[in-house]
Amino acid sequence: MSTVATHFWSSYGITSFPPPLTGPRIMLTGILCALGAGLMWGLVFIAPLMLPDYPGLMLSFGRYVAFGLIALTPALLHRKRIATLSKADWRAALKLSLVGNLLYYAALATAIQLADAPLPTMIIGTLPVVISVFSNWSPGHAAESVAWRRLAPSLVIIFIGILFVNAAELAHMRQMGSSNTRSMSDYLLGCLIALCGVAAWTWYPIVNARYLRANPHISPSIWATAQGLAVLPLALIGLFSYGGYQKLTGGSYAFPFGPRPLQFVGLMLLIGLSASWIGTLLWNKASQRLPTALLAQLIVFETLSALLYAFIFRGAVPGMQVAAGIVLLCIGIIFGVRTFQHQIP
Repeated sequence: MSTVATHFWSSYGITSFPPPLTGPRIMLTGILCALGAGLMWGLVFIAPLMLPDYPGLMLSFGRYVAFGLIALTPALLHRKRIATLSKADWRAALKLSLVGNLLYYAALATAIQLADAPLPTMIIGTLPVVISVFSNWSPGHAAESVAWRRLAPSLVIIFIGILFVNAAELAHMRQMGSSNTRSMSDYLLGCLIALCGVAAWTWYPIVNARYLRANPHISPSIWATAQGLAVLPLALIGLFSYGGYQKLTGGSYAFPFGPRPLQFVGLMLLIGLSASWIGTLLWNKASQRLPTALLAQLIVFETLSALLYAFIFRGAVPGMQVAAGIVLLCIGIIFGVRTFQHQIP
């Protein structure tokens, strides 16, 4: 690896790059963990549908305050193991929480508010392809990368599947008669912020996976708890800053719990436990077991889960275009697994 790349990763405490774990059983465990994380993360996309009268920023801050509060319990139970984390570990957890949690979801929520849901969602939906490209382009270890000609088929199939699904969802929103009163400047700004969200969550899984593999003494559960503890003060600052902004500008939001306090608090606690703590734990386990370029493609499990929950919530069945997109996503995952399976003895 080049001197520049070595210096970059060492700035995040990543100074050694052991090869990823190998073996069919370990790969299967990693895939199942990524599937579980996707099932948990898909719940996040249902929250705005269940609480449409809540600002996206409040849903983001509420989720991560809940994540941090929930993390206090495992932190207390495993306080001796938490105490073994170094200052470098806490700095890494803080950076990962800030960029991969708060900044990413704040960017997603803001982009949707500025440019409406379809285009930002389509931009964010390219993450499996973008992360896979970047992780294969600058791998932490030579064993993580594969030849581009072998990686390309799965990425192309996944990308086409994403386009199918997003195009169908855009058509659905138009049929629902959603009004678009946004100016062109808001639309363009929303697209730019969505690209910032893509950059944030491209950085997060790559750095997170390599940090865990470079520090195998940190268990996935302890690392999930550490990120929850790190994000708590950040989320609280964001939450009360938003409340202060609402008060100064005379906003209509009933800070802090909004018009439906019980539903809001209950849903935030559910998402904080499932999507944040359990989802992060499972993703950390997958990150220790799979090459990052393959792990990135498995983010489509989140897309598939979000679709499943959305259609259950609507009480509808997917149309032909969505079904075709789902089939393509599944085929892309199979191609991706087969690509990296060739590296396993």
